[in-house]
Amino acid sequence: MRILSKSFNVASKSRIEVINITYQIRDIISTEKLENGLVNVFIKHTTCGIIINESERGLISDIINFFSKIIPYHAGYAHDRIDDNADSHLKSVLTGNSVTVPILNGELSLGTWQSILLFEFDGPRERTVNLTFIVE
Repeated sequence: MRILSKSFNVASKSRIEVINITYQIRDIISTEKLENGLVNVFIKHTTCGIIINESERGLISDIINFFSKIIPYHAGYAHDRIDDNADSHLKSVLTGNSVTVPILNGELSLGTWQSILLFEFDGPRERTVNLTFIVE
């Protein structure tokens, strides 16, 4: 077993945005010639999140609208007195900040419709995605 750490940056263009990062992770797996193991995808930010789901435009819109309905912007949150972004922190609580995916035969072992998605809730910003591989 060996452990390998890699990272890459993602720049969002709007306050709320979903970015499919599956392809960047696949590129690193290919470049590093990783065959079997696990990858943990982690983001060190408290106003964005990482999930696995379908990357279909309508579904992404539905998820963003869902978050906006249950956690609206400027709804009288105490944290807004400091940073004016409490809703972003609360939405991040729902998504979490990491996922772990198996790597089998040099490929991410995702389902047919699954992608690894970065949810930006407080952009535009540049975010760093950290990857930790545990591989044979």
